[in-house]
Amino acid sequence: MVDDYSTKKQPSLIQMKKGILSREAFLQEAEDYARTSYGISKEKATELVGLFEQYIFGYSKISPLIDDHDISDIRIISYDNIRIKRKGKRMATSVCFDSEKEYRQFVDYVATKNQVNISNLNAIQRFTDADSHPDFILRFTISMPLVNTYGEPYLCIRKVPRDFPEMQELIRRKMLDRELAEILIQRFRTGSTLICGGNSSGKTTLLNALKETLPDDMAILIAQQADELTTKRHPDMMFMHSLPGSGESQVNYDLKNISIAGLTMDVDFFIIGEVKGDEALYLLNAAYTGQLCAATIHAPAANKATDKLVDYAMYSSRYSRDELMKMMECFTTMVFMEHYKVKQVFINRGWDGKRRELVYEKVFG
Repeated sequence: MVDDYSTKKQPSLIQMKKGILSREAFLQEAEDYARTSYGISKEKATELVGLFEQYIFGYSKISPLIDDHDISDIRIISYDNIRIKRKGKRMATSVCFDSEKEYRQFVDYVATKNQVNISNLNAIQRFTDADSHPDFILRFTISMPLVNTYGEPYLCIRKVPRDFPEMQELIRRKMLDRELAEILIQRFRTGSTLICGGNSSGKTTLLNALKETLPDDMAILIAQQADELTTKRHPDMMFMHSLPGSGESQVNYDLKNISIAGLTMDVDFFIIGEVKGDEALYLLNAAYTGQLCAATIHAPAANKATDKLVDYAMYSSRYSRDELMKMMECFTTMVFMEHYKVKQVFINRGWDGKRRELVYEKVFG
């Protein structure tokens, strides 16, 4: 029924997603369809629609993985190979699809559910589902066989908790101790900060907690690719997310566009969720002109975060590398994360013109 109804009644599914058709009306339509198409009793149709509801409003066989609070990431490599990251460790799972056909139908369903077009023009898609789960925002990346070496889609899901931990909870979880937390809070409020590390190291978790400590009289703008940074109580915090163009669409608002807009807004603090490209130059310009800024970035050590930001800034800059590195004096605090723990904190003491390098003081790690 799922495949049959989802295919024939895709307009109804889209209408429901847009809020034109209610969930109750959609399910009643599905029950009527089941009874007339399969000649089954009302009781059997109701039971079938119950399973259908779980499929449509959840994510079928991987729903238990999404519900599990200890799992942060799900990677579907093939129909019979689903990997997870549980408490920071990658491992296999017994969950799988019955066939390649079932898995491909599931990928099509995920795309339809999230109003995403997957085709040769859109062989790699990144999107966010902020509605389906009460506890998590789901970040999806799908790559189709056109760009994959093997003939199946790859599907990766990052689960972002809605109820992010604040600083007291991070101390309780031993991400950092109270003394270090107080140092970081004070430095975060008075200077620009870079938080670096690898994938799933805790960068965004720490940034989320630190920004919640900012005073209420600060105006804050947050630019991000996915809606990972949120606020629980701050009264003057604006959030903008990128909107990449796809296929024939000419609409494209990337982090660079948002960063340029941010420079013209009346804000006291500018945050980029994760720097990945030439938006780095505009972040650096904002910080260099005296605006407080913060961001996360991938780098292998605290004193390498500035190098990485400059690498990205050079994508669209006419400045020399030395000029950009000297501008990096404005980022005064560098934090390195690993396995959800603060491993290093460096203070940037400024540019040494003779040695042509930044001078750092290690305060932790």
